[in-house]
Amino acid sequence: MELDLAGMHKLAAEQGIDPEALDGALAEALRLAYLKTPHAAKHARVELDDRAGTFTVWAADEIPGTPTEEDPHPAPTLGEEYDDTPKDFGRLAAATARQVITQLFRRAEDERVFGAFSGQKGKLITGIVQQDVKDPSNVHIAVGDVEAILPRREQVPGERYRHGERLRVYVVNVGRGLKGPEIIVSRSHPELVRKLFEREVPELVSGAVSIMAIAREAGARTKIAVKANTDGVNPKGALIGPGGARVRAVMENLGPEKIDIVDYSDDPAKFVASALSPAVATGVQVISEKNKTAIAFIHDDQLSLAIGKEGQNARLAAKLTGWKIGIESAEAHAKKVAEQGQ
Repeated sequence: MELDLAGMHKLAAEQGIDPEALDGALAEALRLAYLKTPHAAKHARVELDDRAGTFTVWAADEIPGTPTEEDPHPAPTLGEEYDDTPKDFGRLAAATARQVITQLFRRAEDERVFGAFSGQKGKLITGIVQQDVKDPSNVHIAVGDVEAILPRREQVPGERYRHGERLRVYVVNVGRGLKGPEIIVSRSHPELVRKLFEREVPELVSGAVSIMAIAREAGARTKIAVKANTDGVNPKGALIGPGGARVRAVMENLGPEKIDIVDYSDDPAKFVASALSPAVATGVQVISEKNKTAIAFIHDDQLSLAIGKEGQNARLAAKLTGWKIGIESAEAHAKKVAEQGQ
């Protein structure tokens, strides 16, 4: 039966699909379509003739085996093949061929998209907000001719995403979903802040300065710990930039979110003290290095600053350092020490 195999091969070649893959998928699809026809043989294969542009369904019937004492229930054997191509199979064959080509094209496109984005995981990309009325909980971000998904869990509380708005997002994951490649992006991930700074701070790209830790409560506040790897470089100054230009450029991408940049230290007491900025600790007592617990002593007039609104500053400092931080009054501690010394 005739089938425009040459035309299909040409279309497949344009999409980068291997002709053998097309023939294999087409032959199997035609075989399954044949098996659904009335009076179809149980065993069949489809042979494609590329030159003639035809295909043939070769069928074979089962021949019962002869029982013996050793094998009372022998497996049947297959008889000689014969041409069992249905006469009215043309329309079904054409529809089957279209379906196979559509599936292969979709798969090829999915592989192209997956290949293009698989290397983008962990990177910053820019897209256009596309609202989908059928998917109100997620925000769709168009990146070229591909749509990434900004799930609710990766959105910033209180941040509004307007249709057509350009938006920088962090690629969390690129995977294969049920409907093809699935590109998940984030606006709330701490690494988004790192990538935004890398765009503005040459010292981060060169390695002269490193971001050692990031603690973020998206939409409210971020703390960043930095250190210099080159003598004479001010790590905080590098991120802040001349007149605050660099940090301001980052904050323009984050809305009202505030950013604290603090000095990193291998000394836990120093790191805990700097992490509580803008409050100034008069001292830090390490209670247990094993359990990572410490107490920071703060002047009474800065206690509320150290703790922060609803405990935010202390919470972010703990997240940044990885230590459990107790905050005590420096005056009360000094009085206690004096009384013990008497």
